[in-house]
Amino acid sequence: MGDDSEWMKLPIDQKCEHKVWKARLNGYEEALKLFKRIEDEKSPEWGKYLGLLKKFVTDSNAVAQLKGLEAALAYIENAHVAGKTSGEVVSGVVSKVFNQPKARAKELGSDICLMYMEIERAEVVQDELIKGLDNKNPKIVVTCIETLRKALSEFGSKIITLKPVVKVLPKQFESREKAVRDEAKLLAVEIYKWIRDALRPPLQGINSVQLKELEEEWVKLPTAAPKQSRFLRSQQALKAKFEQQQAAGGDEADGDKDDEPAPQVDPYELLEAVEILSKLPKDFYDKIEAKKWQERKEALEAVETLAKNPKLENGDFGDLVRALRKVIGKDANVMLVTLAAKCVAGLAAGLRKKFGTYAGHVVPTILEKFKEKKPQVVQALQEAIDAIFLTTTLQNISEDVLGVMDNKNPSIKQQASLFLARSFRHCTQATLPKSMLKAFCPAFLKQVNDSAPEVRDAAYEALGTAMKVVGEKAVNPFLADLDKLKLDKIKESADKVELPGKKGGGVGAEKKAPAAKAAPPAVAPARSSGPPKKAPAAKLGGPPKKGKPASAPSAKGKKCPETKEFVETEISIEVCEERSATVLPASCMQLLDSANWKERLASMEEFQKAVEQMDKSEMPCQALVRMLAKKPGWKETNFQVMQMKLHIVGLIAQKGSFSKTSAFVVLDGLVDKIGDVKCGGKAKEGLTATAEACSLPWTAEQVVSMVFAQKNPKNQAETLNWLANAMKEFGFAGINVKGFINNVKTALGATNPAVRTAAITLLGVMYLYMGAPLRMFFEDEKPALLKQIDDEFEKMQGQSPPTAFRGARKGGAEEDGEEADEQEENGGGAPDVMDLLPRTDISDKITQDMVDKVGDKNWKIRKEGLDEVAAVISEAKFIQPSIGELPMALKGRLNDSNKILVQQTLTILQQIAVAMGPALKQHVKNLGMPIITVLGDGKTNVRAAAMTTLQAWVEQTGMKDWLEGEDLSEELKRENPFLRQEVLGWLAEKLPAMRTVPSDLMLCVPYLYSCLEDRNGDVRKKAQDALPIFMMHLGYEKMLKATGKLKPASKEPVSALLEKARAVMPAKLAPPPGKAGAAKSVSGGAPAANFVSCSDNVSVLSCKPPHFSPLSRRQGVLGKKAPVTKATAKDEEDRSGVIFILVPNGKEQRIKEEKGLKVLKWNFNTPRDEYVDQLKTQMSTCFARWLQDELFHASDFQRQVKAIGVMGERMEDELEGTVSCLDLILKWFTLRFFETNSTVLMKVLEYLKLLFPTLSRENYHLNEYEASSFIPYLILKVGESKDVVRKDVRAILTMLCKVYPASKVFPFLMDGTKSKNSKQRAECLEELGCLIENYGMNVCQPTPAKSMKEIAVHIGDRDNSVRNAALNTVLAVYNVCGDQVYKLIGNLSEKEMSMLEERVKRFAKKTPAAAPPPARQAAERERPQREHPSNPNATFMRKPAQQPQEDVPNKLNQARAQNAVREHSHPSIPKEFQLDLDMIENDHTRVSELPDLVQHKLDELLEPIMMPEPKIRSVSPHFDDLHNSTASTINFVISQVASGDINTSIQALAQIDEVLRQEDKAEAMSGHIDQFLIATFMQLRLIYNTHMADDRLDKKDIFKLYSCIIGNMGDTGLLAREASMGVLKDLMHGLITLMLDARVEDIEDGQQLIRSVNLLVVRVLEKSDQTNILSALLVLLQDSLTTSSGSPMFSELVMKCLWRMIRFLPETINSINLDRILLDVHNFMKVFPKEKLKQLKSDVPHRTLKTLLHTLCKLTGAKILDHMSMIENKNDSELEAHLRRVVKHSGNFSGMKSDRGTEKGQDDRMSKAKVSDILSEIFKKIGSKENTKEGLTELYEYKQKYSDADLEPFLRNTSQFFQSYVERGLRVIESEREGKGRIQPSSTVLFEVKCFSVPVIPQHGLDSGSVPLNGEEMKPAVYYERLKILRQRQGLENNSRVSLMSITLQAQLLQQEEGDSGPMRPITSLLSKPSVASSTDMLQSKLSQLKESRESHFQQEQSHSHSPTRCSSPSANLDDLKKRLERIKSNRQ
Repeated sequence: MGDDSEWMKLPIDQKCEHKVWKARLNGYEEALKLFKRIEDEKSPEWGKYLGLLKKFVTDSNAVAQLKGLEAALAYIENAHVAGKTSGEVVSGVVSKVFNQPKARAKELGSDICLMYMEIERAEVVQDELIKGLDNKNPKIVVTCIETLRKALSEFGSKIITLKPVVKVLPKQFESREKAVRDEAKLLAVEIYKWIRDALRPPLQGINSVQLKELEEEWVKLPTAAPKQSRFLRSQQALKAKFEQQQAAGGDEADGDKDDEPAPQVDPYELLEAVEILSKLPKDFYDKIEAKKWQERKEALEAVETLAKNPKLENGDFGDLVRALRKVIGKDANVMLVTLAAKCVAGLAAGLRKKFGTYAGHVVPTILEKFKEKKPQVVQALQEAIDAIFLTTTLQNISEDVLGVMDNKNPSIKQQASLFLARSFRHCTQATLPKSMLKAFCPAFLKQVNDSAPEVRDAAYEALGTAMKVVGEKAVNPFLADLDKLKLDKIKESADKVELPGKKGGGVGAEKKAPAAKAAPPAVAPARSSGPPKKAPAAKLGGPPKKGKPASAPSAKGKKCPETKEFVETEISIEVCEERSATVLPASCMQLLDSANWKERLASMEEFQKAVEQMDKSEMPCQALVRMLAKKPGWKETNFQVMQMKLHIVGLIAQKGSFSKTSAFVVLDGLVDKIGDVKCGGKAKEGLTATAEACSLPWTAEQVVSMVFAQKNPKNQAETLNWLANAMKEFGFAGINVKGFINNVKTALGATNPAVRTAAITLLGVMYLYMGAPLRMFFEDEKPALLKQIDDEFEKMQGQSPPTAFRGARKGGAEEDGEEADEQEENGGGAPDVMDLLPRTDISDKITQDMVDKVGDKNWKIRKEGLDEVAAVISEAKFIQPSIGELPMALKGRLNDSNKILVQQTLTILQQIAVAMGPALKQHVKNLGMPIITVLGDGKTNVRAAAMTTLQAWVEQTGMKDWLEGEDLSEELKRENPFLRQEVLGWLAEKLPAMRTVPSDLMLCVPYLYSCLEDRNGDVRKKAQDALPIFMMHLGYEKMLKATGKLKPASKEPVSALLEKARAVMPAKLAPPPGKAGAAKSVSGGAPAANFVSCSDNVSVLSCKPPHFSPLSRRQGVLGKKAPVTKATAKDEEDRSGVIFILVPNGKEQRIKEEKGLKVLKWNFNTPRDEYVDQLKTQMSTCFARWLQDELFHASDFQRQVKAIGVMGERMEDELEGTVSCLDLILKWFTLRFFETNSTVLMKVLEYLKLLFPTLSRENYHLNEYEASSFIPYLILKVGESKDVVRKDVRAILTMLCKVYPASKVFPFLMDGTKSKNSKQRAECLEELGCLIENYGMNVCQPTPAKSMKEIAVHIGDRDNSVRNAALNTVLAVYNVCGDQVYKLIGNLSEKEMSMLEERVKRFAKKTPAAAPPPARQAAERERPQREHPSNPNATFMRKPAQQPQEDVPNKLNQARAQNAVREHSHPSIPKEFQLDLDMIENDHTRVSELPDLVQHKLDELLEPIMMPEPKIRSVSPHFDDLHNSTASTINFVISQVASGDINTSIQALAQIDEVLRQEDKAEAMSGHIDQFLIATFMQLRLIYNTHMADDRLDKKDIFKLYSCIIGNMGDTGLLAREASMGVLKDLMHGLITLMLDARVEDIEDGQQLIRSVNLLVVRVLEKSDQTNILSALLVLLQDSLTTSSGSPMFSELVMKCLWRMIRFLPETINSINLDRILLDVHNFMKVFPKEKLKQLKSDVPHRTLKTLLHTLCKLTGAKILDHMSMIENKNDSELEAHLRRVVKHSGNFSGMKSDRGTEKGQDDRMSKAKVSDILSEIFKKIGSKENTKEGLTELYEYKQKYSDADLEPFLRNTSQFFQSYVERGLRVIESEREGKGRIQPSSTVLFEVKCFSVPVIPQHGLDSGSVPLNGEEMKPAVYYERLKILRQRQGLENNSRVSLMSITLQAQLLQQEEGDSGPMRPITSLLSKPSVASSTDMLQSKLSQLKESRESHFQQEQSHSHSPTRCSSPSANLDDLKKRLERIKSNRQ
C-alpha cells in the first residue's frame, strides 16, 4: 500500500509515464475523464500530453494499453493540437496495436487511424498504413488492409488517394497468408465501387483464378455510385447537407445525387510508368534500316512489345518516332507498315500529352499513307492517328489535315474526313470553335460534291458530327449554299452520332431543336451567357442596323448572314417583263426605251415613285434592274435620265431583297459611270447600296476586277477612291486582301497619276486595319514609289480605324456577339492580318540531305546545314507552318557541344518565329521547350541568345501554350541554377500581363518552393520575386495548401515567405467583361452604345482635371455613335486596368543596378538608342503594356499626348504606382526634352506642374537617383526659345524645391550657367538669384565664395541678358549679406565692378541684411523647417534670434530650456529677454514708432534694486546631489552615452552636459574624461557604421545626436587635458571620419555639422595635453599611411592637424614631453624609413615630418639630442642622424639670423627717399593686373616691418575704389596670416570648409543669439546699453553722448553674434586695424549706420572713443531706466 500511496499523489501526466503499470492504468483512466471534461479544444492542458500520446498506444502492459488507446482516441477527437502527433502515434498503432490478439485493441487502433483522417491527417495515416503492408507479421498486414478499406468506405476516394493503394494491391494477392489475400480481395471490391473499370488494368497481372473471383464479385455490386458517409472537420457543411438528404428520404436523395457527376478516375493515373528506351534492342536502328524485311520486322516487333505497356515514362523518343515514320511512309511491305502504325499508336497511348511534341511529324505521313486500300493497314493507321489526336489539339494538326482534303486520291480524302469526324466527337464547343469550322467547312463542302460516293458520305458524317457537337445553329451559316437534300443527309448523320460519355445524346438534340425554334432564349443552355444575349436581339428591330457593324471589323469571315440572305437564279427577260408589269405603271414600261429623252425621264420618275411605294416582299428586284438595263440601258446618253436610273438602282438595293444575281446586272453600268463627272456620285451611291445588300468583300472583288478589265483611268481612280471610303464605312471584315493586291500593284504601275494616287490612298486606308505587314507586299516596288507608300503609311500611323456604320442588315445581333467572343478567345483579329500575308511552303526545300547535314558528326558540315536552313528561311520571308523534319533536326542542335552552333540555331529559331507568325503555336511543345532548356547553359552569351529567342517566340504565340501541360514544370524540375533563375525571371516578367493562366501553372509550384531553398542565392532571389506573381494568379490559399507536401523543415520558411509575398502581391489585371455584357453592348442600339462607351472608357476618358482630358471631345462623339469597333473595344478594355504595376522594391533594385553599373547610368548629351532600349526594358515590368506602347509610339505624337493625359488623370488614383515608377516617368520625360515637338513638351510640363505639388502634399522627396537623372535635362529647357516653355520650366523649378532641397538644386543650376545657350545661362542665373533671395546664402553649394565667384564671371558676358541676370543675382546676394558680397565675388575688372556698383546703388534695398520684406517673412514662415537657413553665418547678417527655436537641432537645448518660454505657433515673435533691436536700429524711416516689447515679465525684470546674478536653470533632478554621489552614478550615465538607442544616448549626453556647465559640479567628471571620450567615439562609430546605413531612422535624429556629442565635447574645457594619448587618437579618428562622411551632406544642414566638427577639432588640438595630442596625431598618421584601404583625404587632414600643432609649438614647447614625441617619431621612421616615405604618392608626409623635427630643433637647439632617452639603440635610428644634421644647419641659420638683425638696424635708418621709392614700386605692382596680389603682400609685410610708415601721400590721389580695394586686400592677408581671435580662414582652411563663424550649437539655456560662445554669461548691461542707443535714436535720451561702453558692448555683441570664440579685443584694436574679415566688416557697417542716424553727435563721440571711460553701473540708473521705458510704452500706445 505504501507504494500505491506514493504514485497516487502524482499528477495525471506523471502517472501516465510511471514505471508501475497500475499507476499508468490509473493515469490513463483519469486522463480519459479529463479529456472528455475539457471543452476548449485549444486549452493549454492539451499541450502537457503531446509528448506522451505515443506511450499511451505503445504501453507494454496489455490492460494499460487498452485504456491508453481509449484515452488517446478521446485526445485526438477533442484536442486542437492532436494533428501534430499523427505520424508517431499511427506508427505506434501499426507496430504495437495491430499485432495484438485482442479484437478490442485492434478496433481502437483502427478508430484512432480514422479519427486522425477526420482531423485532416489522411495523407500521413495512409502513408503509415501502406508502410505497414511491408511488415513481416501477417496480422499487422491484414489489419492495415482492413483499416484502409474502412477508410475508403467511409471517406471515399476524394479523401483517400487510391494511386499508392492500387500500386501495392497486386503484391497482397501474392501473399502466402490466406487472410491477407482475402482482405486484399475485399479491398479490391471496395476500390472497384469507387473507380469501376479503372481498376482493371493495374490488376491484369494477378492470378487468373483470383481475377475471375474478383470479376464475379464486381458483377454483384450495385450500379449506383457509393457516397461518402464520414466527413472531415472541414466538410461540416457537406455533412449537414448529407444529413438533410437522408432525412428527406432515400429515393429523393439518390435522385439528387445522381445529378452530380461522380469523380472519374483515369486508369492511366493509377499505373506506374515504364521506361522503354533503354530496353530497345541495341541494334534496333541498324535493323530498322536493314534490306531484309524479316530483320526490320524483328526490330518492329520488339518495339511493339514495349509499346504495349499502358503507361510509358517520358524521354527523347524523337529518333524512334522518325524511324517508325520512315517505315510508315516509305516501306513497301504493308505488314511492316501495319506493325509500325501499331507501334506509333502504342507510344501515343502510353505517353499521352507527352507525345504531342511528335504529332506534327507523324500525322502528315499517316494521312498520305491512307492511299493504301488493304483493310488491316487502314485500320492500323486509323488507330494510330486516333491515338495521336488525343495527345495534341485539333488546331495543331489542322494545317496537315487541310493539306490532304483536296488530294487527288479519294481514299485519302475519305479517311481524312472520317478522321475529323472521329476527332470531332472528342471536342466540345470550346475546343471546336468557329475559327476551326470556318477552316474545315469549305473543304467538306467540296467533298460533298465529290464524284466518289465514299468521299461524300465521309464529308456528311464529319459535318453531321460537327453539327452534333457545336449545334446546328453554329454550323448552318457555313452550309448556306447547300441544297435541302444534302442538308437533310448531314442532319441524318448528326442524329446517328453518339458522343462519348453522353448516353442518349440524340434525344437531347431532339429536345433542343424545337426549343431553339420556339424560344430563342433557351438555345444553348450550356453557355451561361446565352439568355441575356437573346433578350435585346428579340426586342430590337431597326436599331441593330447601327449597332451591329461594331463587331464587323474584327469578325473573321463573317459571310454567314450575307450569303444566307437571298439566293436566286437568273430569270429570262420575258419573265422579267411580266413581273415588272405587275408592279410598274404601263406608261412607265412603254416609255422606258423611248427615243425622246424627256419621255424616258418621265418614265424614270414614275419608276422611282413606284419603287419608293413598293413593299419589300412584293419587289421583284432582278426583274426591275433588268428593265433598267433594257435598251438603251447603261448606254443612256442623257445625264438626267442616267442619274435617275442610277438612283433607282440604289433604292432597289436598299429596299428589296437584292441578290448577287441582281447585282451582276447593275455592276457593269455602275462601274462604267463611276468616273463620269455628272453621274459619278449617283454611281457611287448605287455601289454602296449594292455593297450593303451583298457584302462589301464580294462587291469590291467584282468591281475591282471589272474596272481593271477596262482601260478608263478615270473610272479606275474613282473606283479605288470609292473603295477606300467604303472600307472606312463598312469595316475591313472579310476583305480578300490577296485578291486586291495584284490590282493595286497594277494601279501603282499606271501611267495616269490620279490612278496611282488613288491606289496609294487605298493602301493608306488598308494600313489602318492591317498595320506594318501590308508593306511586305510592296517591298519589291521601285524606291521612289515605295517612299510614296511609306509617306502615306506614316500619315496613318497612330490613327485608329473609324467605327463602321454600314454592313449586312441580316442575321441576329446575338451571332455577332458570339463571333466577337470567338475572336476574343482567339486573340482578336491580328492573326487574320498575318494570314493575309503570302506564305511560302518551304517543306519541299527542307530536303533530307539538308536535315542529314544538320545532324552530321562533323561540326563544319552541321554548320553548313544550318547556313542552308537560314538561307531558305531568309529567302522565303514568310513561311507556312509545315517545315518537314526541320524541327527535330534543330532540336538536336540546341544541345550541340559546339556553342557557336547552338547560338546559330537560336538565331534560326528567331527567324522562324518572325517568318511563321502566329502559326508557330503548333511547334511550341516540340521546338519551343528545348529553347528553355538552353537557358541552363553555362555560358552567359548562350543564355542571353536563348532568352532573346524565347521572347521572339512568345511574341508570336502568346504565353498560354507555354504554360499548358507538364513541360514547363519539367524544365523547372532540373536542378540547374542558371535555368531556374532565367525561367523564374521570365515568368515574373510575363505573368503579370496575363488575365488568366492555365491551371497547369500549379504544377510549377513545388519546384518554385524548392527554388526558394536553393543553394544558389540568385535562384532564391528570383524565386522570391516570382512568388507574388504566381500568387496573383493561383491565389494564396492554393499556394499555402501546396506547402502541405513539403518536408516539415521546409514548410515553415516557405509559409513565412508566402505571407511576405501576400503583402506585396500585385493586383491582377481585370478579366474581360462577360460575354453577356458584350452582346448587350453590340446589339443594344444607341442607349447601349452610350452605356458601353461610358463604362469601358471611364478610366481613359474621365475628366478629373479639365486640362487632362484630351479625349473628351472624342468621347462625346462616341457617345452619339454606335459602339466602337471590336478592336477599339478590346483596347479600351485592356486600358481599364491599372497603368502602373506595383513591383516590390522595383525602384530600389533599379537604383542598386545603376550604382553597381549593371545598367547604363542615365547621363548623356543626347540619348542614344541603348538608353531608350534600357528604359523600355525597365518600364515593361511596371507599366501597363498599352501605356508603354503609346509612350514609345514611333511617329504619332498624339498617342504620346494622350498617354500623358491618362497618366495625369490617374495620378491621384494611382499615386502609389506613380511614386514607385517616378524615376522611369522622369527619365521618359528627359527623352522628350531632346525632341522638337512642342505639343508633347507642353503636355509634359503640364503633367510636371501637377506632379510636384502632389508629391509635396504627400511629403515625398526625390532621391538623388531621381533628381540627377531628371533635373539637368529639365534645366536644358529653361533656355528654350519659346517664352511659354521657359515660364513653365521656371515654375516647375520653383515647385521642385518643395520636393528636393534647394541647396541641391543649386549646383545643377550652376552647371546650367556653363551652357553655350545664352538664354539658358540667363535663366539659370535669374533662378539662382531667386533661390538665394528665398532661402538665404546657405543654398550656395559647395561654398558661398566659390559659387559667387562663378556667378560674378558672367557679369562680363557678351550677352546683355546674361550680364543683367548675373548683376541681378549678385544684387540679390547684396540684399541678403550686404558689403560681404564684394569679398565673396573676388576680383573683378574695373568695368565690371563699376557696373555692379551702379546696379547696387540704383536697385539695392536701403537696409541690406535687415529683416526680410513682409512677403519674404511670410514665405519663410510657411517654408518647412528644413528650408530655413540653419546656419546663420551663411546668411551673414541674419540673427539667430530670428530663427524659430526648432531650427536648432539640439536635444540638449530642449533639455536646458525649460525656463525659456517658447512660442511654437509664432516662431517670429522674439523671446522674453530679446528685442529685435537690429530691425529697429536699422529702420531710419520710423521716428515715432517704437518696438513692441515683451510685456508680461518686464516689470519683474526691473523690480530688483541691485542687478541680479545671471539666471541659470535648475539642474536636472538626476544630478541634484551629484557632488555627494559616488563615481558609479557617473559611470552609469557615461555607459548610456554609447547606447544603441539614439534617445537614450541624447538623454545621457544632456545629463553630462548639465554637470559640465556648472563649475562647482564639473569637477565631478575629473577622472572620468577618458571613459567619457571612449563612450563618445564608440557612439560616433555606431552612428557611422549602423545608424547612417539604416534608412528607417530619421536623419534629423542622427543630426541631433551628432549635435549633442559636439556640444558636450566642446564643454569639456580644461578637463580635456586629462584625456590620454590612446583616447585622443581614437577620438580624432572618429571626428575626422565624420568630417569625411559623404552621407552627412545628405542630412539637412550637413555642411553646418561639418563646420561644427571642424571647430571642435581645433578646440581639441588647443585644449588637450599637447604631448598626448601630438603623439596621437603621429600614431594616427602612421596608421592611416599603413592601411592601404584608407582614404587619402584622411591622411591629409591628420597632417593638417600636425601642421597646426607645429605652428603652436613656440607657445607650447615648454609643456611638451619631447622624449615621448621623439620616441613616436622614431617609431614612425622605423615603419616608414626615408626611402619608403619618398615612395609614397604624396611627399606631404615626408615634408610634415621634416618640418616637425626642424621646428623642434629650431626651438630647443642642440638640447634636442638629450631627449632621446626613451629610444633603444639610438645609433640604429634614422632620427638621431637626421636631428644632428638639422642642429648643425640651424647653427648656421642662427648666425645668418644675427646678421639679419644687424641689417635690420641699418634698414631702420633708411632714408625717406628710399622709403618713397620702395612704396612707389609696391603701388605700381598693385596697380598692374599681373602682380596685384604680390604687391598687396609686399605692402602688408612693409606695414608690419615699418608700422610708422605713412601711406597717405600714395593713396591721396587714387580713386575711392582703389583705396577700398587696397584696404580689403590688406585685411584678407591679415586674416589669412593671423591665427588668433575669431575662427579664421587659416583654421578653416585646415579642413577646406569655409566658415565665417561658429555654428549654432547653443551652450546655455538662453537663446543662442544672445549667448557668447566663450563660456561667459551675457550681462544685463548689454541690453541696457542697446536700449540706451535705441532711445537716443528716438530722441528720448537727454545726454546724446554715447559712451565708450555702449560702442564696446555693441562691438562685443556683434562679435558674439558672429560666433567669435576668441578673447574680446579692445575697441581700439577694432577701430585701428581690421582684425577679422566678418566681424570687423559688420561692426563698421553697424557703426556707420549709427553715425548716419545720430549725425554730428556720433562724430564728436568718435574722437573720444579711444579713452578708456566706462559707463556708470546699470543698477544706478535703474529707476531712470524704468521711467523711460514707461514713457516708451505710453508713446507706443
